[in-house]
Amino acid sequence: MTRIAAVRGALPAHRYPQTEITEAFADMCLPPGTSRRLLDRVHTNSGVHSRHLALPLDHYAKLDGFGAANDVFAEVAVDLAAEAVDAALLAAGLAPRDVDLIVFTTVTGIAVPSIDARLVGRLGLRPDVKRLPVFGLGCVAGVAGIARVHDYLRGWPEHVAVLVSVELCSLTVQRDDSSAANVVAGALFGDGAAAVVACGDARTGPGRGPRVVSSRSRLYPHSEGVMGWQVGESGFRIVLDPSVPDVVREYLADDVGEFLAEHGLTTSDITAWVCHPGGPKVLDAVAETLELPPGALDLTRRLLAATGNLSSSSVLHVLRDTMAATPQPGTPGLMIAMGPGFCSELVLLEW
Repeated sequence: MTRIAAVRGALPAHRYPQTEITEAFADMCLPPGTSRRLLDRVHTNSGVHSRHLALPLDHYAKLDGFGAANDVFAEVAVDLAAEAVDAALLAAGLAPRDVDLIVFTTVTGIAVPSIDARLVGRLGLRPDVKRLPVFGLGCVAGVAGIARVHDYLRGWPEHVAVLVSVELCSLTVQRDDSSAANVVAGALFGDGAAAVVACGDARTGPGRGPRVVSSRSRLYPHSEGVMGWQVGESGFRIVLDPSVPDVVREYLADDVGEFLAEHGLTTSDITAWVCHPGGPKVLDAVAETLELPPGALDLTRRLLAATGNLSSSSVLHVLRDTMAATPQPGTPGLMIAMGPGFCSELVLLEW
């Protein structure tokens, strides 16, 4: 089994209460004279109290198109990724030159050379480090990234792998779009990064993190239009269908039940639920369809309130907080995330 040696997050310095972000969004995105009823209701009911942003709030109206926003992405992403990876390696008791594979994921910006390549010299990673940049998985990429790192470490059990996620969702908000999808995105998504250090079974070292037992991927039929981007001159325009909670209710319980049954487990055996904070309605659907006990998703809801939905980085922050809560050793935990496709990823852990 793969061992998760450490998880660390990084957040931009610019932090604002939800009320200030709501006002800025209204000024930028609503045409003059447009009713604010939908915007105020969505922002108030989002479960988000504050968020960290890549830029000071008053800078967003000055961004001149997709190119300018993407330039900011490349600059800020390297800084946050370096901070997260450096902290995770330190917590794991490892040095940059110990890293054999670095996987980088994002869905909020484009950079070539990729962000992982730009980290090599900055952090002192080996010049022969294997690199795998991943784009397009969206919110599901935190769990999918751990699953793919696990696949790699099964073949190279003596190696060390790093997964790093950076999502600067605020840079994708469309200023000319008062659609419900853009209003919801403007209420939920924040900016942040996270890094996971994982070691193969043959790699000894400090750290008492959980072990990865198994993973499962699931792509749901006829759901390509549920979530994603429409890419145009203004950048990434969000596609976010209100049916997401319904898809969760239709499929997730069977997926989780079958996956756990393969390992002789049921949902009642899980001692920690590491769930991506997709939003209040999605979390309610997860708790309802899996019949979770009260409080099972408290860490996820707290993170949503404090930082918003950080896309692929969020579930890794939840994993960090879950590890800090020290679940009972030897018991199973389950990571869950859903994203564009529409799809889900599950990772079974053993504490």
